[in-house]
Amino acid sequence: MMVKRNSLIFLTAFGLLLTGCGKSGLEITKDDILEVARDDANATKSECENVSIKEQKGSYIVSFNTNGGSYEYKIGKNGIIKERSFKRGAKEETTETEKVEEPVKEEKSITSKKEEKSSTSFDEGQQQAINAVLANSGLVQDDVSNITCSLDSNTNQYTVTFVLNDVTTTAVVDAATFTVISTILG
Repeated sequence: MMVKRNSLIFLTAFGLLLTGCGKSGLEITKDDILEVARDDANATKSECENVSIKEQKGSYIVSFNTNGGSYEYKIGKNGIIKERSFKRGAKEETTETEKVEEPVKEEKSITSKKEEKSSTSFDEGQQQAINAVLANSGLVQDDVSNITCSLDSNTNQYTVTFVLNDVTTTAVVDAATFTVISTILG
């Protein structure tokens, strides 16, 4: 009789444990959301100042400053970035804002793709940066259109943008090592 009772208690406790573990909603904390934003900005915790996280209609608004500029993100409670905004240092008025959406796949004919290609020539450093980004994406220059490349001498980084299947890609490349630092599809 004692064995059946202990087994029953064990099975009841095990059932309660499984019921408690059955919560399917993933709970993302404000620290997790901040980590998503910092990772996207390629900034460490010590580089971020004036950090602000506000909850707003199913999303979090995260903002912080680094030596390179100020960042603001709208991140869903699922951890997905919905919008991002970057403003370089106080002296410059350059603001880059982009709405992040799931890419829409559209078919285009090859002839219209070739018409979009630009015949811009790049210096050796720019071409190396472009080649690094394309190799990192598994592409060649003929696969993409509207390629631009510029060097930010303050950060010693190239910014490369191109269009592939109506989706603009922006990548940042270290000018000294030609290593791709970040890539943003948008």
